[in-house]
Amino acid sequence: MDPQKEALQRIITTLANKNDELHNFIETLSHLLAGVQVNSSKVVSDLEEEFDLLFSILEETKESMTSTIKQEQTRKSHELQMQLTQSTNALESAEELLEFAQHALDIKDEDEFTKAAKQIKDRVTMAPAFRLTMKPKATDNMTHLMVDFSQERQLLHGLRFLPVPNAPEIDVQDCLVMDNTVTVIWRMPVKDSKIDHYILEYRKTNHEGLARVKDEHHWEIVDNIKSTDYTLTGLKFDSKFMNFRVRACNKAAAGDYSDPVTLETRAFNFAFDSSSSHLNLKVEESSVEWDPQGGKGLDSKVKGKENKGRSGTPSPKRGSTARSPAPRGARDRFTGESYTVLGETSIDSGQHYWEVKALKDCKSYSIGVAYKNLGKFDQLGKTNTTWCVHVNNWLQNSFAAKHNNKAKSLDVAVPERIGVYCDMDGGQLSFYNAESKQLFHSFKTKFTQPVVPAFMVWCGGLSLSTGLQVPSAVRSLQKAENGLTGSNSSLNSMAQ
Repeated sequence: MDPQKEALQRIITTLANKNDELHNFIETLSHLLAGVQVNSSKVVSDLEEEFDLLFSILEETKESMTSTIKQEQTRKSHELQMQLTQSTNALESAEELLEFAQHALDIKDEDEFTKAAKQIKDRVTMAPAFRLTMKPKATDNMTHLMVDFSQERQLLHGLRFLPVPNAPEIDVQDCLVMDNTVTVIWRMPVKDSKIDHYILEYRKTNHEGLARVKDEHHWEIVDNIKSTDYTLTGLKFDSKFMNFRVRACNKAAAGDYSDPVTLETRAFNFAFDSSSSHLNLKVEESSVEWDPQGGKGLDSKVKGKENKGRSGTPSPKRGSTARSPAPRGARDRFTGESYTVLGETSIDSGQHYWEVKALKDCKSYSIGVAYKNLGKFDQLGKTNTTWCVHVNNWLQNSFAAKHNNKAKSLDVAVPERIGVYCDMDGGQLSFYNAESKQLFHSFKTKFTQPVVPAFMVWCGGLSLSTGLQVPSAVRSLQKAENGLTGSNSSLNSMAQ
């Protein structure tokens, strides 16, 4: 290409990328502008609610204290009124007795005078005026119910907006993506002893760089994190990247989000290719099951001949492979006893890993890789373009590595879940116990074409797990692994 055209093409690419960034930035600004309006209305509403609550508390307190004053007024009034009534009655009785005594002084008859004097003396002894306490039971003082709200007024005058925590800062260099877990680490720009907890949000994305407002995935939330780090486990990495952001919260308010960061989460994702499968296999995205009725009705005569003279399901090792072609458009990629299905995504470079689990009663299955030009009658491990491990639980149990129609018996227990590691560039296909990450076989070869994951299943089923990184334990083993011993090497060298 002409140098000037190349330079112009680079400029066009740069401009296109910059335009994309600007579009995303404009969307972010528009989103923030709308958020300012919405959030402002919300905080005003919250403020009014808080003041209404404060007014309500003050009003309730005022009513309660007023009621206390009225109760004290009633008590004192009642006691003083009773004393007043008693004193008034006593005064009336004393005045009457005084008047009677004064009249007695005028009595001339000695006997009558003596009688009146004795009567007066007895009445004086019993007079209420001499039995009353001449001390008020209550005072008119009400100052004990006075209030001093100077401190409260000072507090009210000191009302301010709550101190909002600063936005945390995510330390991208310290974040770790490994073994389908992501550890996010952050710090506060200024030490804040009032922080109660953190909120972490994350989402999957296929866009590199800054998080986008309009993204196909929504934010997932992890709340109430007490430390400045968090590890998400058991993730399926079915997107190229993940966005992360975090905010700090005190007892009353949540701070702003940190600047979002984007971490790479690439892994090998694929599904079973139903268009490639044998008719007797029922295929879904991540599972495949043997279905003996799968081809019924298409060529029943041929199937009848295959099964003539014996009942039950044909074995994967015996019986005729003659089969009439299925109608156009049917799943006739593999026929005969090649009970095979391929993965829908090919591998042409890099290191990849996936796991497979068999149903407990699966009688026979194979797991491996193959070139895409695999013949419709070819069986995994019986050609020089296929590599696999084969498990047989029918009649007699066997576990073997197969390639180019040769088998190497594997002297280990069949793992419940098998991990498959394919290093396309290094020319290596390895099989592991997915739980313990123990290596039990490796093929060494030079792949001359892209390969696809390949599977055979008969009388049973397989489930597939993808979106997995190459486990760190596998990477460590691969660095030290230089092929298996003797007999394995004889199998490894057969790949062309």
